[in-house]
Amino acid sequence: MDAALPASSLPAADVVSRAEAAFRAARRMRRQATLRWGVILLACLVLSAWLSEMTPGALADGLPRIGEYFWRIVPTLRWETLFSDWETEGSLASWFYRLDKWAWLIFETSQMALLGTLFGTAIGFSLCFVAARNLAPNRVAFQVARRFLEFCRTVPEIVFALIFVWAFGVGPLAGILAIIIHTAGANGKLFAEVVENAEASAMEGVRAAGGNWFHRVRFGVLPQVAPNLLSYTLLRFEINVRGASVLGFVGAGGIGEELYHVISFNYYEEVGAIVVLIILSVAMIDLVSERLRHGLMAGTARG
Repeated sequence: MDAALPASSLPAADVVSRAEAAFRAARRMRRQATLRWGVILLACLVLSAWLSEMTPGALADGLPRIGEYFWRIVPTLRWETLFSDWETEGSLASWFYRLDKWAWLIFETSQMALLGTLFGTAIGFSLCFVAARNLAPNRVAFQVARRFLEFCRTVPEIVFALIFVWAFGVGPLAGILAIIIHTAGANGKLFAEVVENAEASAMEGVRAAGGNWFHRVRFGVLPQVAPNLLSYTLLRFEINVRGASVLGFVGAGGIGEELYHVISFNYYEEVGAIVVLIILSVAMIDLVSERLRHGLMAGTARG
């Protein structure tokens, strides 16, 4: 009889007890679901570690060798000769005795990243509106654009670089083309998601005023998303500088080619010098890009 009565006609104690019971039941179900998914995740992790041979024994054997290698690439510097010329052992100049060549290769690497970012971003930008659900002209165009962007960002850059080295020969062109394709896929996906999150009211206003699809993009979407697009572009440039440093391992130009050479011949101190230069270069680019992004966001907030 009581179960059929509305909650307002039940005693307050019964209402509270029923609410507490419902809360405990919901909490119990959440805990069971968490435990179930936790067990599944743990099983997947164990299976992945077994398939990839990532065992505690393998890690214990390899970690000391990693430490030994890093110890080998540390140069032997002496304070009394630290600032002597390049012919003096134990000096900074002797450690970076090929600085002119390495600096040029790092500059080449940054230019590879810059060109790849610009052209790849242009391709991603041209496709992001078709790949956005709220602006795609039709379902076929949306699916084609999405699948193409997935292909571009799913295949690793180094695979594209190997193909282009085979086609165009050893040099920076192969690396630039590989970066262009991967950047188009990555930025196109990010740009499309930004466009999908744009406010619909501006687009509807342009449509109501008689604007076509291009007018909606130009006046209804771009003013909203431009700061985010530029921020993602700067972030991708930072990532591409790191990526371009690795593409040289397969002959795609830049400092990576020189790094692969000195690693192959076990020139340990030269490996250390090049790694330090790469770290410093990437850190400087990161700082500049971060300042640009923060300045852009601050300007947008003031606007």
